[in-house]
Amino acid sequence: MEPVDIRHVTFAAGPVRLAGTLGLPRRGEPVRGGVVLVGGSGSSDRDNDTFFPPLRRRLLDAGFAVLSYDKRGVGESSGDWRAATLADLAADAAAALAFLRSRPEVRSDAAGLFGHSEGGWVVLRAATGRDDIPWVVTSGCPATTPAVQERHALARYVQGAHANSQAHANSRSAVERVLALYDRLVEAGRRDADFATAAALVDAAGAPPGLAYYWDGMDDRLWTFLKRKQDHDPVRDLLGLRCPHLAFFGGADPLVPVADSLRALGGAACHPSRHRRATLTVEVLPGADHRLRLPGATEPAPEYLDRLTRWLRQT
Repeated sequence: MEPVDIRHVTFAAGPVRLAGTLGLPRRGEPVRGGVVLVGGSGSSDRDNDTFFPPLRRRLLDAGFAVLSYDKRGVGESSGDWRAATLADLAADAAAALAFLRSRPEVRSDAAGLFGHSEGGWVVLRAATGRDDIPWVVTSGCPATTPAVQERHALARYVQGAHANSQAHANSRSAVERVLALYDRLVEAGRRDADFATAAALVDAAGAPPGLAYYWDGMDDRLWTFLKRKQDHDPVRDLLGLRCPHLAFFGGADPLVPVADSLRALGGAACHPSRHRRATLTVEVLPGADHRLRLPGATEPAPEYLDRLTRWLRQT
């Protein structure tokens, strides 16, 4: 069989130039549709570390064209994601979708958006209120605010770090101190405190080691980005969807409050303002992590990839 067609591409998103990889199914095979893959938080590139290559391969094998791109300011893309808002990142995703739809091989009415983790918030924002998007997929994307999600992840991390402590009361107190400091930082962000003020809060608390999960690498630009997005409420975008939505979660995801997200998704799906086309399908893979890997695996579980391609073919 002939190999798939992999191309380096660039496209504009306003003043930003985004670079990415476009994959087309094997020559002579029908193209079922197209998928734009949007990566997660931080400096995610077109491969989203190692998460997107196996997805790309499976989607190409299933007959879908696939486009992924370096986030603005990452790899070969211009701009700076730390200076962006989630709306800016959503505009980038929309530009990627428009580029994919412009390809003669791709049916424009069969190309949609896939977002992983923070990328889920991005694609929901890009899709909300639009009638021309056939579907949206989120994977490991909390249906809570970033502040709530980050607190959950921090709590799980610190609890795990103290799990083997013999002094249970002391370890519980350490967790509570770290979370209390995190809460003070969130409130500082809501007051639009600058980075120096936030750093002073951390120093005054003795910079507890457990906070490193959240605080390591923090600087003025990252602090500004995080405080700008911390209270983003994805439910507003969920209520504005006008297309089917598939939401994937790993049942053992330590980064996402899965149960809280399921409740929020259910509430949005049942809201009287929800568009009749905005059906919701939720898949929770027991034992899987944030990247839908089962214990000991290095790639997403085969059943995850199977369910994803099956849903896309049927939608």
